[in-house]
Amino acid sequence: MPKLSKKTILVVDDEADIRTAVKAILEHEKFKVETAVDGDDALRKLKTLKPDLILLDIMMPGTPVKEVIKKIKGTKIAFCSVVRMADMEKEELMKQANIVDFIQKPFDLEDLVKRVKKYAGK
Repeated sequence: MPKLSKKTILVVDDEADIRTAVKAILEHEKFKVETAVDGDDALRKLKTLKPDLILLDIMMPGTPVKEVIKKIKGTKIAFCSVVRMADMEKEELMKQANIVDFIQKPFDLEDLVKRVKKYAGK
């Protein structure tokens, strides 16, 4: 019986504690998890990495998130945000990329896992 490959998740967040916690919980759920500290780091990693889902913090230093998502092609994105976004702003971002969800921080880890499983196809 062939071994199923793990789904890969890229976690992009400038907060080390969040990257570490999300990575640990998703690896416990048998996902392969890569991390990036900001949008520029994510874009560098995406040159060789083909994740099934990207968890992208919307408020980070460096390249604006709108610019980052324009450069991401074909990968589902779930935004993690500490700020509430207006529906119109969400709709505008969703038109620009394959954004499947907006996850409000602080998030419940159990809910995060459910959403990741849903969107990564696990």
